[in-house]
Amino acid sequence: MRKTTLTIVNSLGLHARAASKVVDVARNFAAKITLTNEFDVVADAKRIMSLLLLGAPVNSKVILNVDGEDEDAAFDAITGLINAGFHELD
Repeated sequence: MRKTTLTIVNSLGLHARAASKVVDVARNFAAKITLTNEFDVVADAKRIMSLLLLGAPVNSKVILNVDGEDEDAAFDAITGLINAGFHELD
């Protein structure tokens, strides 16, 4: 299992388009991928509605948990996407 805390850096936070990008990346992996917000709400990274319910605005912290056979690749892909501001940085 891989786990880290990440900061949402893009100005719009984890909005619909950004959540869709997370889902698109996460679905490429067999590993279980979740994001947890500061209020302990856990979201399945393969389900857009689950991610939107996190309510993760700019500068909020989320905990990424990845567990499964391809967890290293999944961890790197999701971490890279979030750290890149979902490729939407202003």
